[in-house]
Amino acid sequence: MADFPQRFSPRRFYTPLKELEIKDFPGYAGRRSKAALTLSLLWGVTVVLHLLSWGGWVVLGLTAILTTHGLRILLARPLAAVDPLPSAAETPDALSDSLKDPLAWPYISLVVAAKNEETVIEPLVAALCQLDYPASRYDVWIIDDNSTDGTAKRLQTLAGRYPQLRVLPRPLGASGGKSGALNQVWPDTKGDIIGVFDADARVPRDALRYIVPLFDQGNVGAVQMQKAVVNRARNLWTRGQQAEMALDSYFQQQRISLGGVGELRGNGQFVRRTALAQCGGWNEETITDDLDLTLRLHFSGWEIHFLLHPAVGEEGVEQPLALWHQRNRWAEGGYQRYLDYWRLIAQHRLAPAKTLDMASFWLIQYGLPTVALPDFVMAVLRHRLPLFWPVSSLALALSMVGMFCGLRRTRQQPLWVCGLQTLWGNLYMLHWLLVIATMAMRLSVRPKRLRWVKTTHLGSEEDLRVDVF
Repeated sequence: MADFPQRFSPRRFYTPLKELEIKDFPGYAGRRSKAALTLSLLWGVTVVLHLLSWGGWVVLGLTAILTTHGLRILLARPLAAVDPLPSAAETPDALSDSLKDPLAWPYISLVVAAKNEETVIEPLVAALCQLDYPASRYDVWIIDDNSTDGTAKRLQTLAGRYPQLRVLPRPLGASGGKSGALNQVWPDTKGDIIGVFDADARVPRDALRYIVPLFDQGNVGAVQMQKAVVNRARNLWTRGQQAEMALDSYFQQQRISLGGVGELRGNGQFVRRTALAQCGGWNEETITDDLDLTLRLHFSGWEIHFLLHPAVGEEGVEQPLALWHQRNRWAEGGYQRYLDYWRLIAQHRLAPAKTLDMASFWLIQYGLPTVALPDFVMAVLRHRLPLFWPVSSLALALSMVGMFCGLRRTRQQPLWVCGLQTLWGNLYMLHWLLVIATMAMRLSVRPKRLRWVKTTHLGSEEDLRVDVF
């Protein structure tokens, strides 16, 4: 650790953003027409393949390619864990020479955009202001986005209690939603690294000690923490979400180890300041700022790493209607980024490994559910099995194996418990087929107005170590 301050300096392995021509984002222009064209092409190709005698062989060839990539992901070895920084509570004599100077610790700015969060804001601020990191080397910024409940009053009280806390109120009518709130504050911060949390986050006290060393790994521009559902024992919906998070964590690690696309997930994301500045901050013309920033970072040559432990906790959605709305927003935001940046993807602005990885996951995550309806209709009309059943079988197999391995890796529970969770988790995941299929059709015909739709947080007190079954 003796050369930590020097090794932390950002490394310039990226392409200037202006050369990527994505700084002046075009907004929603053409999104609906591109969505309609994509839907028409997918449906049209599906119908044509059903009519061709050799259409089944095309699907089998596609399945072979996806299977090869899937096996590579499953067999990959995740990157080795990085040793955390020593505890800030240690005496100066116990620290290495390079860390005895307070300025040797990278400065961190933690940012939270809050709107009507009076039920959760106080424990969040308390946790953020008592992290195991030198207090002089990080600060906390809470953006009160015109809350109409008691959030502002609670923040005023907390600001007098914690000297690290900065509260920034946004005026009525401020634009840009969460992205606009983040963009309003991050230029005024001084952190070498900027961390973003949701208002319901349960932040481990040692989080920064594990996060900071990951930015010392080459051209890492961002790090995403594993997300854990703190109220997972509440009902079947929250149990399914915990299994879903485990699946996502597993594939994040495996994809990154192969040079694929690591992704940001909003809560618990940390971004290098120079990388964020190069990307022009957060995109205010999208409903999923984290997924959009993911592509911008990769286009600019930065890598995104993943921290498995410790995890950041968050509340799972407990009611099916709220879950439906949240998942639709996630699906639409994820789909939009492909519509927005398809030219850059097609121009091979990403490394070949990332392009293959992104294309494979797009086909399974978005393409397969989108063609499910015409595939089923043509199968009924022609009295045959759906043409894409081999791809569907592959997707289910990858989900089952990935979820089981993810649960074992994140929860470290007995095999039979992980098996039960895997069975329910994959049954729960079937809702994504309907979400994505309807989203793709809706986005093709209906104009969309950008607005910040927040999830209601209840302030659950479940402990992260509570078992699901």
